[in-house]
Amino acid sequence: MESVKRNASRRPRVGILMGSDSDLEVMQEAEKRLDYFDIPYETRILSAHRSPLQTQEYAASASRRGLEVIIVGAGAAAHLAGVVAAHTTLPVIGVPIDSSSLKGLDALLSTVQMPAGVPVATMAIGKAGAANAGIFAAAILGGRDQRIAAKLARLKGEMAASVQEKDRKLKRKERSR
Repeated sequence: MESVKRNASRRPRVGILMGSDSDLEVMQEAEKRLDYFDIPYETRILSAHRSPLQTQEYAASASRRGLEVIIVGAGAAAHLAGVVAAHTTLPVIGVPIDSSSLKGLDALLSTVQMPAGVPVATMAIGKAGAANAGIFAAAILGGRDQRIAAKLARLKGEMAASVQEKDRKLKRKERSR
């Protein structure tokens, strides 16, 4: 399965990989954030264990194909992000997914415990982690792209305004008691 979401006429800058189609619902959170920033991406299903040669080729060719960041979601043993990181010089962002009786803890530990020299920037387990992976990819790209940097600043401003509004509502509620 491969799809280039939105901006299909533009070369993907971010690759989104997952180990199984059951991970798609979680990884769509990363897609939503990349859509917000208008960053073209491709989404693929590859497996460190079931399609190791295709995974290796994808990672090894990513930079040559124009990708700048790779987001990888996987559950259980979750070796996919590490395998990808071993075969590319691009930043790899790992998203542990809750897909086993261990509720994602196994995936978190597999993703975060990488040996020196093979880094994976590991996000939180599940949808929040996937959302943050999309935002983190935007932050990486925003270092060289003012349009993305401006949208990132706007997003942070919107989040701050939302918190301030909730605080004002709480204060009004407390005063009315």
